[in-house]
Amino acid sequence: MLLNMALLKGLGDFFALDIGTNAVRVVQLSHSGNDNWSLQHYGYAPVDEKITTGNSAEGMRRLGEVIMTAVGQSGIKEKNVVIGLPSNKTFTTVVDVPAVSEAELKETIKYQIDQYIPTAIEETKVDWALLGQSLHDPKQQEVLLASTASVYTEERLEFIESLGFNVIAAEPDPIAMIRSLLPNGVQDARLIIDVGERSTDLAITFGDSPRLVRNIPTGLGSLIKAAVQNLNVQEDQARQFILKFGLAPDRLEGQVYRAIESTLENFVAELIKSIKFFQTRYPNTPVGGILLSGFAAVVPRFGEYITAKTGVSSSVANPWQRVRVSQADQQQLSSIASEFATVIGLAQRKNIK
Repeated sequence: MLLNMALLKGLGDFFALDIGTNAVRVVQLSHSGNDNWSLQHYGYAPVDEKITTGNSAEGMRRLGEVIMTAVGQSGIKEKNVVIGLPSNKTFTTVVDVPAVSEAELKETIKYQIDQYIPTAIEETKVDWALLGQSLHDPKQQEVLLASTASVYTEERLEFIESLGFNVIAAEPDPIAMIRSLLPNGVQDARLIIDVGERSTDLAITFGDSPRLVRNIPTGLGSLIKAAVQNLNVQEDQARQFILKFGLAPDRLEGQVYRAIESTLENFVAELIKSIKFFQTRYPNTPVGGILLSGFAAVVPRFGEYITAKTGVSSSVANPWQRVRVSQADQQQLSSIASEFATVIGLAQRKNIK
């Protein structure tokens, strides 16, 4: 949908690349009609966080090696690639504009964009998509705007193309995750949270479109840090405790839960703030459910905790819900399947002009 660099004739064959904080993921799907897909190839290569968050020449060289490892093990031969842009490098917002024809909108929006984005227009790449009639004012229509610093995008494109690939589109991670996580036919508003290692992508959707997109700087690493400090254990052990016992107040005498409780409360406060912001903008559109992805889908009792604190029922989302996966691949993927929301969403882009 967004940030279509050099996208002229639809996409044709391509694969998707997601450079996460601690793993590189690649996926190639084939489209089997009616929003159904088959998994052709996938690759997963762990990477040191210092490499993905740094910018040194040596770090980039090593990141390139990890990407080539993931592509090599996947069996992908395709050179065209669609890449994700991390949400801490993008700005995404929904704005109201007068209800005019798309041709008129194209003419006027380029003159209005600079009032909505937080960076200087000449240093920014901006793209937009029309969402349709505004949910709170029938005389207006809503437009999704996404922007990213030109310098960052150009460096990222050059880096990926230096590995021998041809970047045909780039898209903010939260937009991609919506595509894979939202079930078909959802009529009400949903809050989607994809908890990563360092932060959480959050989107509130209505129909199949985002109406609010945010990034919360709390991830699994924040819980691990709290457990390390409060339980006086090593990082590896803290990670193990959280992934095994989760938020269960009756496991290990509730020590793990108590150690991470204040971090969790701050996290939930951000979710509630987002829901309230959405409710203020769209008073007649209640949030009908919360979809959990990433580490939120695998930490025991996470969903129950979120439901209790927000008063909105939550369930685990499945990024593979529309993808046919062979029995052998299902077994290989079982321990990491919940981490693929962004890369599957990128791979599910069709011929979007």
